[in-house]
Amino acid sequence: MLIALLISMCTPLIGISILSAITVRPANLGSVAGRLAECPATPNAVCTQCGDAEHWIEPFHFQCSGERALAHLERIVRRLPRSQIITVADGYLHTEFTSRLFRFVDDVEFLIEPDTCRIHFRSASRTGYYDMEVNRNRMEHIRRAFETEDSFSREPSR
Repeated sequence: MLIALLISMCTPLIGISILSAITVRPANLGSVAGRLAECPATPNAVCTQCGDAEHWIEPFHFQCSGERALAHLERIVRRLPRSQIITVADGYLHTEFTSRLFRFVDDVEFLIEPDTCRIHFRSASRTGYYDMEVNRNRMEHIRRAFETEDSFSREPSR
């Protein structure tokens, strides 16, 4: 009886762990004509360029060069736990965040828009349906770090 109970409790956990291990990086990542991919229909993603209220989130703003803003953002992301930077190129940053328990991966993309001094971003879970606001909360945490660290906000005085 105890063995059957343990098996019935562990089977879903094993299935979730296998599912997270076999997911692959989505093919639709990156910027196309200055836009990031649309969010999935599920509520486990946010994006500054989405048209629907469920997924939309305010972009970051900066007051320096796009290169400095991207470098500042990269420093912040590197300090976050379980983050792995995948791509940094031409005003674009792609990072993967892995959850502690089940090793779920969220893809987070940033796109610098230098002419408007905005940073667009998209944060989406690869698997699952609900994320308990993890993506939205992570992006708001990054926003606070980005806006409160004063060293990036102005060009150096000469």
